[in-house]
Amino acid sequence: MSNVLKSMIALVILVVAASSTLYVVSETERGVKLRFGRLIEADIQPGLHVKIPFADDVRLFDARILTVDAPSASFFTAEKKRLIVDSYAKWRIANVETYYKATGGVETVAHNRLANRVNNGLRNQFGTRTLHEVVSGERDLLMKNITTELNASVLGSLGIEVVDVRVKRIDLPEEVSSQVFRRMTAEREKEARELRSTGNEKAERIRASADRERTIELANAYRDAEQLRGAGDAEAAGIYASAYQKDPEFYSFMRSLNAYKQSFSSKGDVMLVAPDSDFFKYLNKQSGK
Repeated sequence: MSNVLKSMIALVILVVAASSTLYVVSETERGVKLRFGRLIEADIQPGLHVKIPFADDVRLFDARILTVDAPSASFFTAEKKRLIVDSYAKWRIANVETYYKATGGVETVAHNRLANRVNNGLRNQFGTRTLHEVVSGERDLLMKNITTELNASVLGSLGIEVVDVRVKRIDLPEEVSSQVFRRMTAEREKEARELRSTGNEKAERIRASADRERTIELANAYRDAEQLRGAGDAEAAGIYASAYQKDPEFYSFMRSLNAYKQSFSSKGDVMLVAPDSDFFKYLNKQSGK
């Protein structure tokens, strides 16, 4: 056997021995070392480590913050109103040894157990609060209390830390939702009718006020017009009277001319009057005096 082949065989054996002896734990991982199935080292820190081939087994776990979606569950409030709640929790491994012993290092097992704890915590918190409080009034306080209670429970039993718990949705049961929708629709229709009625009432008041102001304005305008017309007639009568007083005979003559003009404005006009009547007083006079 040549030296080159021997060197290659030795290199392969060295690589296989190194791969079965050395292992690396990354910054995002935590691990435990088992020797013939028995835990001998917990919470292996990131870096390069050594193990005994075929005797030691290393189990690595994700040390980042993980998310567990709790299944939708039905809870009752303090008012005995049923709600359908959909929530999730953020968690991470806090004690690797406890986590491994409680879950066997299986993430699915940890998710299932934590989801059950989350729902139990939500059930307890919802049971002491009203619908308004869990929906808006004390939402932040409720989440804080659940997180604190969960950590007091799961840190020791599961070796995990709950970072945060949040409620994604809160729904009413389908049969209740339809009733609430009908009630809300009826309330909105009632409110709309009240608003329309109030609007119509205000509109009638505005129209009545406008009509009243219009009537008052017209009456005032008619009064002012009559006063102006009366003042004008009085002034005209005064002028006529003053002119009549200066020359009564000329004034009488002008009135007679106007009377002649109006009486004989058409060629077909006929008037039967005695020649010596006062109507023809100025026509019968030849002197022009």
